[in-house]
Amino acid sequence: MFIVLSLFGTASVLVMIVGGLGYNEIRKLNDIVKSSQSYYTSEAGVEDALLRLQNHLPYQATYNLAVGSDTTTVTVSGTTNDPIITSKGNVQDRIRKVQVSLHATSSGTHVAFNYGVQIGYGGLTMSNNAGVVGNVYSDGDISGSNGSYVTGTAIVANSPALSADQDNSLPASPPNSITFGNSSSAQDAVQSFQLSDSGPINKISLYIKKVSTPGNLTVRVTNNSSGKPGTTVFANGTLSASSVTGNYGWVDVTFSTNPQLASGVTYWLVLDGSSDSSKYYIWAANTAYSGGEVKIGIYSSGPWSATSLDGYFKVYLGGLTGEISNLQIGTGGSGDAHAHTITNSNITDTPYCQVGSGNNKPCNTSQPDPSPQAMPISDANIAQFKSEAEAGGVISGDYNLTNGASASLGPKKITGNMTLSNNVTLTITGTVWVQGHISLSNNVNIRLDPGYGQNGGVLIADGYIGISNNSTFNGSGQAGSYMLVITTNDCNGTNSPTGQTCSGSNSAMDVANNAGTVVLYASNGNVQVANNAGAKEITAYKLSLSNNSSVNYETGLASAAFSSGPGGGYAVKKWEEII
Repeated sequence: MFIVLSLFGTASVLVMIVGGLGYNEIRKLNDIVKSSQSYYTSEAGVEDALLRLQNHLPYQATYNLAVGSDTTTVTVSGTTNDPIITSKGNVQDRIRKVQVSLHATSSGTHVAFNYGVQIGYGGLTMSNNAGVVGNVYSDGDISGSNGSYVTGTAIVANSPALSADQDNSLPASPPNSITFGNSSSAQDAVQSFQLSDSGPINKISLYIKKVSTPGNLTVRVTNNSSGKPGTTVFANGTLSASSVTGNYGWVDVTFSTNPQLASGVTYWLVLDGSSDSSKYYIWAANTAYSGGEVKIGIYSSGPWSATSLDGYFKVYLGGLTGEISNLQIGTGGSGDAHAHTITNSNITDTPYCQVGSGNNKPCNTSQPDPSPQAMPISDANIAQFKSEAEAGGVISGDYNLTNGASASLGPKKITGNMTLSNNVTLTITGTVWVQGHISLSNNVNIRLDPGYGQNGGVLIADGYIGISNNSTFNGSGQAGSYMLVITTNDCNGTNSPTGQTCSGSNSAMDVANNAGTVVLYASNGNVQVANNAGAKEITAYKLSLSNNSSVNYETGLASAAFSSGPGGGYAVKKWEEII
């Protein structure tokens, strides 16, 4: 009996020991499972906050997120440009924390505004002490009166014909394509063509896109040598990579000189660049052009391979000669004048012209007439801006603010009109695209979110834009940050060639009374600036400055970057678990 009881007691003790050990192991295993659940719940909170930041979705500085039956507390601190996300997961009192430090990056488009004013073929008119503090480049005539001035140099180019001599842009749905710049055997692309009329070549347009970030292309027009480009170069130009996006769009290329080309003669359009398997160009194409063909190879050495395709391209010849009249040039201390004809003007330095009368100095005929320049923002850039806005969501109908209201907006597409009036403050947090008109009046202030940093922001409309009565624009607060206001409206001061609705002055953009730190862009239409209004830079098809209005150019605009917003993207600086 004693032995049996002893064995039973020993067995009981062993059972208790084993049971206790098992229980402890189960508790440990349970703790591990719950702790892991807490950690992954915390990770889910970080990912949720990152998604909201990346896509401009609403969030609170501190909020709770349910993950299944568990919960994590998410806190977003730091600055818009350098946010810090902390997530504390709690599963049955097992707490794990994850923290992520971010830095805002930008999908910005770099735009070189090299002149205080750059004007298309509609030309520039100035009156009643209006002027430009900086340089002016115009593809149309510059006409001044009553004390109008340019403090720097004024240049008027000879404009191209309004319609292309050669136009291979017939639609193919989807278009064929020619890839070049991705390998040594396809480093360059060339297109042969013949002109219908003789004349000076003025510019070409290409329907093209890029992959990643290739370099600029040198664009040449050469002779024909046994069915391939020859060594005689008639014209040189540069296709700026920044004007090309990841989607097809028309991009203009102008030439440094405008040589006379003959009709019925074969010429080659050469697109010459470097070779990189991850950074290259794609040229839209069809088989509809009977006057030439595309080949790929290396411009300096060949050989050339036929593609049986024709690139989408347009060739423009020269149109009218340019003229400057009734203007004071170089009032800032120095400045030349360049135009085919200069009349009744006072030039501080040298008037370079072929014909002149009524000026303070005779024409210096040593230089050729200026060539036109491409607009700094391409149609492809504008399409990219619109895409960035639409990615942030759509507001159906009109967007209105009035009577002291304040709000933040962007990125957003608005299908109606935007009307802001009477002491309104609007903070732009991403690109805004308005499909209708924009009207700003009576002390409206539009400013960029501080998170833009040194980048600029974009407000774009398809309709006309009216800015009046002390309505102003401001950047992020850092040097180099500007508001870029764009309209694609084509009202030219008289009408709209395509039937769009125009402003009261038949313009695409009307500005009066203190526009502030803003860049105005209307490459298809007329901009009218009057009554002490101003801007930092204006680019337009046609521009009218009157009644003490002025453009005060800042040198930082020569390398400005306009981003999709402070949340254009985020780079992770540190992702770690903390105590």
